[in-house]
Amino acid sequence: MTPAHAAGVRVETVPGPSAVIAALSASGLPTDRFVFEGFLPAKAQARKTRLSALSHEPRTLVFYEAVHRISDFLLDAESVFGPERMACIARELTKRHEQIVTTTLTELRRQVDTGQIVAKGEFVVLISGAEAAATASAVDPELLVRELLAAGIPVKAAAKAVAVATGTPRNKLYQFAIDLQD
Repeated sequence: MTPAHAAGVRVETVPGPSAVIAALSASGLPTDRFVFEGFLPAKAQARKTRLSALSHEPRTLVFYEAVHRISDFLLDAESVFGPERMACIARELTKRHEQIVTTTLTELRRQVDTGQIVAKGEFVVLISGAEAAATASAVDPELLVRELLAAGIPVKAAAKAVAVATGTPRNKLYQFAIDLQD
């Protein structure tokens, strides 16, 4: 959380061209790196599958969600990311009934279900990225690069695939692969 949020100061945003940026700026969640996912699938299983694919993502996740699916979305997010993951709902940004709430996924779901967060308008949902320990891969990235190269995968493709899978910087893996070939 930002110092302003930690001190209980209400943070508001000014109108702009993007609800994503407005929500990020007022959420109190990390803004240095984020990924915009847009609307997830409407069907629960497909939504959970996509959320599961993002479970180790270290960047702040940003979604749009429809008012009639917000509770289901939060329930699925809570089951995938855990009840204590910090998140934010930014509703009706820059409008008269603007509401920005940053707390845990469990508390957001409770507030939606009890009506504290009004189920009306446009929703931007932000979820904090996975902690560094949670993003650490059980597989050694360098070992994985070695195995891909041994299987005939080109250096650039191997480095990119391992970077996506493990969160290790691609340029580091690329240099490692080049050094292996020398």
